[in-house]
Amino acid sequence: MTDAQPARPVLNGRYELYRRIARGGMADVFLARDQLLDRPVAVKVLFPQFAADPSFVERFRREAQSAANLNHPNIVAVYDWGQHESTYFIVMEYVEGRSLAELLRNEGPLHPSRASELATDVAAALGFAHRNGTVHRDVKPGNIMLTQAGQVKVTDFGIARAFGNSDDLTQTGAVMGTATYFSPEQAQGRTVDPRSDLYSLGVVLYEMVTGQPPFDGDTPVAIAYKHVQDAPPRPRSINPQVPAQLEAIIGTLLAKSPAQRFDSAETVRTELRGFLDGTPPVGVGAEAPATGVNPAIPPTTAQAPISGSTRAVIDTTRAMPAATAGQHQVPEEYFEPPRRNGVFLAIIGVLVLALIGVFFYITQLLGDDGGELEPTVDTVQIPDVIGATQADAERTLDALGFVPLPRFETAADDVEPGNVFEQSPAAGEEAEEGSIVEIKVARAPDAVQLINVVGQEVTTAEELIRNLGFIVQITREPSDDVAVDIVMAMSPQPDQAINPGSTVQLIVSTGPDRITVPPLSGLTQSEAANELGRVGLPNPIIDREFSSDVDAGVVIRSDPEAGTEVASDRQITLFVSEGPETKPLTSVIGLTEDAAVQALENDGFVPVVETRELAAGSPDIGRVIDVSPGTPNEPLEVGTTVTIVVGVAAEAETTTTTQATTTTTTEETTTTTADGG
Repeated sequence: MTDAQPARPVLNGRYELYRRIARGGMADVFLARDQLLDRPVAVKVLFPQFAADPSFVERFRREAQSAANLNHPNIVAVYDWGQHESTYFIVMEYVEGRSLAELLRNEGPLHPSRASELATDVAAALGFAHRNGTVHRDVKPGNIMLTQAGQVKVTDFGIARAFGNSDDLTQTGAVMGTATYFSPEQAQGRTVDPRSDLYSLGVVLYEMVTGQPPFDGDTPVAIAYKHVQDAPPRPRSINPQVPAQLEAIIGTLLAKSPAQRFDSAETVRTELRGFLDGTPPVGVGAEAPATGVNPAIPPTTAQAPISGSTRAVIDTTRAMPAATAGQHQVPEEYFEPPRRNGVFLAIIGVLVLALIGVFFYITQLLGDDGGELEPTVDTVQIPDVIGATQADAERTLDALGFVPLPRFETAADDVEPGNVFEQSPAAGEEAEEGSIVEIKVARAPDAVQLINVVGQEVTTAEELIRNLGFIVQITREPSDDVAVDIVMAMSPQPDQAINPGSTVQLIVSTGPDRITVPPLSGLTQSEAANELGRVGLPNPIIDREFSSDVDAGVVIRSDPEAGTEVASDRQITLFVSEGPETKPLTSVIGLTEDAAVQALENDGFVPVVETRELAAGSPDIGRVIDVSPGTPNEPLEVGTTVTIVVGVAAEAETTTTTQATTTTTTEETTTTTADGG
C-alpha cells in the first residue's frame, strides 16, 4: 500500500500549486490550477526578502495592476494578484511552450525572415504597452515566450519597475533589467522611456540573426560598459545571410542616443514589415540624421572631419557607396571610437566604480545566464522547523533553497500563536531544491468564521465581509450565467475560520464578456484587422464593395458599427472598397435614340441627348451619330455621364409672298316705282 500524496498548497483557497517551473531574480514561478475557473495558471511568488519590504510590496501591487490592464494577444495576461498570509503573488496566463532563449540555445541563429516576424510581434506588444504608459525595462529572450502554435507572448511587464521609483542602476538592491540587454541609458542610471525598450529589442533581434548578443564580457559591469562605449560588430560580419536592410534596422535600434533610434515601436513594426514585404524603409528615429546614416555605427572618414584621433584609423575605414534613395546606409567596416577627453573619462570612471559597487549583487541576482529562469535539480535534506517562529522557520528553509508556504490553523493549547507546529514534507526527507515546504503556524484564538456571500449583490456582500473585520478585494470577471454585480465566487472559501484583517477576494460578475467595436472606417484592411485583434476580437469577415469616394483597400464601414458592444468571439464584417466600379462603354452608334439611352442606362451610365441637323433623306436621321466619350469598349466609371448625338432632319426653307387684293365696290342703284304714278 503506497503512502497518500500530501495535499498540495492552495493560495487564498483558489490557486493550487503543483510544482516550481522557474526561478528568477526575485520570485519563484509555479505551475498551478485555478480551482475556481478550472484552468492552469502560472503563479509568481515573491521571495521573503522582498515581501518583507512594505514600500516594495506597494510598488509591486501598483505594477501588477498596471500589467493586468495590458490586454493584448502578444502579452502574457495578468489575471490576479494578492497576499496569502505573509506571501505576495501574481497570477498570470500559463503559456505552454518555450522561451525564445530556449529556442536560440537549441537551434542557434534564426532565418532573418523568421527573426523579423518574431520581432514584429514583440514590437506590437511593446507598442501597446507604451501607449498605455508602461515601459517594460527588461526585454530579453527569457521574457519572450512562444506558444506551441508559434504565437509570441511577452511576459514580465512592469515587474522590474517595481524595484523603485528611481531608475538608478546603482541604487542599493536595484537592478533595472539584464546587463546583456541593457540600453546605454539604463547602464548609466539615466531616466528611461519607451526607446530604451527598442534598444533592448535591437539586442534581441541581433542575437536572433547572429546567434550571439552584440556585447559580451566576464561580468555584467563589463557588458554594461560596452553598451555605453563600444560599437557592435556588424551582424553581416557574423552571419553574411543577414540582408543589408535588416542590418540597417538593427543598427538604428542600437543607436547609443535614444533620439537616433526609431521614434516608436509602431515605426519598428512598419520597418520590419517593409523588410518582410520587400518595400523600402520609411525612416529612422524622430531626430535621426537626415542622411539616413545608421546611427549605431561610427561615421566613416568620408562622413566626418579628420581629427587627430581619427587619423590613426584612416587606413582601416573607407567611404561606402551611396545607398538607394530612402534606405539606411551601413559602413563596410567598424573602427574603434575616437579617444575622449579627460572629463568624459572621469565620468566613465565614476560609472565603472558605481557599477562595481553592485557587481556582486547583480551576479547573485541574475546568475551566469543573465537572469533567465531555470529549473533546479539539487536534492537537499529538509530541516526540522517545528517549534520555531514563522519568521525563523522561513529563514531556515529559504537558506537551504526551499520555498516556505505558511498556513495558519488552530493548534493545541500548549503551542504559542505564531509558532510552527507541523510541517510537510517532514524533517529529514530529501527533496529537490526549490520544493515547497508547507508549515502550519498556530493561529491566534480570535479567528473569525468567514460567511458565504456568493450570490449576493456586491455592495451588500462587501459590507457583510467588512463588518467581520476582513479586508475586501474585488475582482471583476465576465460571466454568461451570472448577472452583473453579483458575487459568483470568493476566496478563501467560506465557512472556515481566518484571522481578522485577512484579505477576502470577491469575484464579481460583469455579465457577458462584451467588447466595444473600435472605429475602423478609413483604415486599411490590415490596419483594421490589427485593431480588432488589439481589442480582443477575432479575424474579421471581408466583404468588398465598389466605391467612388473611398480608395481601394480602405474600409468603408463595419458591421456592427463602431461603438457597438459585441461578444468577444463575434466576427466583425469589414466592407472594403475596391475603388470605383467600371464597365466598358458599349457602342451605340447607329442605334435609335431610345435604344441607345436604354443600353447606356442598363450599364449604369447617365445618358444625355443632343441633336444635330442632317440633310433631308439622310439614313442617320433618328439615329446616334456621335458619342462622348467616344472610344468603344473603353472602361468608364459607373455613373459617368455619356453624351449621345442624334441626327434630325433639317427644316425646309419657307418663302412668304404679299399679294395686293383690289376690291371693287359696285354701288347698286335701286329704283322704286310707285304704283299709280
